[in-house]
Amino acid sequence: MSRGRGILFVISGPSGVGKGTVLKKVCEDMKDISVSVSVTTRKPRAGEIDGVHYNFISKNRFKELVESGGMYEYVEVLGCGYGTPKQAVDERLAKDEDVILEIETQGAEKIRSVRECVSIFIVPPSLSELKRRLEERKTENSAQIEGRMAKCRQELPCAYDYDYVVLNDDLESCIRKVDAIIEAERQKVSRNIKNIDKIIFG
Repeated sequence: MSRGRGILFVISGPSGVGKGTVLKKVCEDMKDISVSVSVTTRKPRAGEIDGVHYNFISKNRFKELVESGGMYEYVEVLGCGYGTPKQAVDERLAKDEDVILEIETQGAEKIRSVRECVSIFIVPPSLSELKRRLEERKTENSAQIEGRMAKCRQELPCAYDYDYVVLNDDLESCIRKVDAIIEAERQKVSRNIKNIDKIIFG
């Protein structure tokens, strides 16, 4: 049955906690749900595909979206803009599709302040385990990893502001928990009033 409108899910967590892997599997497991692709003004890195990893746009286009109110949230990092455009998200929600945003805590706070969403924060089993995972990736040097860890310590207290906190101590268990949250939110009475009315009153 149609719910009339999709649900917006916001997922955050420290770098290296496994958000990308979890979301990829969740979208494979669940129907009618997809990850929103952010826009950025930076150049694509090796292996990145436009429309898959990011939508790569010009600085002028990014400025137009910001000034017209076309962004749910945006940030500038090292002179490059990153953001979540409203149109693509709203179009999918209007089609009764659920949308997941993988964004940092600041962006999540902005979205929660302007619209209804379900927020999920993924945490590592420990800071030492998170550091081990970052080192295992072998994509950053020790100074960069320490920078990631410092940012993680700043972000973790933000978990108190989220609707759900999911521990990623075991990947399969974490995926099942996120799947369960999404399914539970889909079954809430407040999201199914029209369906209930139709059954009761015909």
